[in-house]
Amino acid sequence: MTYQVLKPEAQDQTHDTGIGKNTWIANAVTEVLADSMLLMVKTQGCHWNVVGPLFLPIHELTERQYRDLFEAVDDLAERIRALGHVAPISFTDMISQATLAEEETVKDAHGMIKQLIADNETIVRNLRETAALASRHGDGATEDLMNARMVKHEEAVWMLKAVVAS
Repeated sequence: MTYQVLKPEAQDQTHDTGIGKNTWIANAVTEVLADSMLLMVKTQGCHWNVVGPLFLPIHELTERQYRDLFEAVDDLAERIRALGHVAPISFTDMISQATLAEEETVKDAHGMIKQLIADNETIVRNLRETAALASRHGDGATEDLMNARMVKHEEAVWMLKAVVAS
C-alpha cells in the first residue's frame, strides 16, 4: 500500500472527529511527522559519525535528541490516526512528505551541527504553522501536540548552538 497525499476535498468521512477541515490538519501533521522522522535519522547519523574534540558532548546530546524524536514520531502518527487518516507506512512515503532533505555526505562536527540547527529551525516554523491551523479549526489536541514539540525543537536548537559556540 502506498501512502497518497490527502487532498482537502477528499476528506475521509469514516472517522468524523467533529473537527472541521481535519484533512488539512492531518496533512500538516503528516509533514511534521515526515520531517521529524528524517531529522531523527540525520541526528543518529551525526551521533554515529561525529569525531573530534566535541565528540562526547555531541554524541551524548544527539542521543538524547534522537530518542526524543523516536517517541515523537509515534505521537504524531497516532494523532494522524485519531484525525481519521492513514499515517505513512514506509520511509519512501515519509520522504515524499518531508520538507527536509536527506544527507548525502558526512560533514565535520560543526557542519553536522549547523545542519541539525537549520533542520530543527525548519521544523519549529512548520510546527508553529500547524499549531495555528489547528487552532483556527478548533483542534486543541493537535495544537497542544504541536506546541509541545515546538518547545522540544527550540530547546534542541539552543543546545546545539551552545555546543558549537566559540
